[in-house]
Amino acid sequence: MDDDVVLSAPLFAAIDPEASQALFTSMKPLRLPRGRAVFHEGEPGDRLYVIGAGKVKLGRRSTDGRENLLSVLGPGEMFGELSLFDPGPRTATATAVADARLYELSHAELIDWLERYPAVAKHLLEALARRLRRTNEALADLVFADVPGRVAKALLDLSTRFGEPADDGLRVAHDLTQEELAQLVGASRETVNKALADFAARGWVRREGRAVVLLDMDRLERRAR
Repeated sequence: MDDDVVLSAPLFAAIDPEASQALFTSMKPLRLPRGRAVFHEGEPGDRLYVIGAGKVKLGRRSTDGRENLLSVLGPGEMFGELSLFDPGPRTATATAVADARLYELSHAELIDWLERYPAVAKHLLEALARRLRRTNEALADLVFADVPGRVAKALLDLSTRFGEPADDGLRVAHDLTQEELAQLVGASRETVNKALADFAARGWVRREGRAVVLLDMDRLERRAR
């Protein structure tokens, strides 16, 4: 059920169960097919979204048309909250990479809840801080880590969100195309495919379309450092 997934989001962490359910029922459900954008970079932002099911990518596009993926989010995670604390244009485009169910909350509704439950703001800020920390780590990786190291780290990060036990490892259904995975790593598709092929030849991973089975977590973790 989406209820349990959505209620695990930081937005609800400081609210008692009765109030959490009331807030949840006030949120507008939204179904999004793969490839459909929730909002685009540069648009005014006045909504926060919680993912009930599916996956959403956050990306930015350069002036020459190249796209960089900032992150891929899954059930129970939020996005769009930055505009609630710093009203202004959206800093990224949010697009479904798998059929998704979202729940949206307007700025006015959230402010009303923050006034009634001030502790909610603390949890929202903690969520923003974690995202900022991941962004800083990604920037450092672009400077200091080689492409295979970044690929290993991306696979491990995706596994924490989407990994499910398999007979011989951890299956990660990321739902990303080869191009999207390359954008997430910040490298060319050819270079990322070469790294994945090398991992597969070493027996660390097995590729299965828009999924990968992690067979040797220890080796991947060492390669990601």
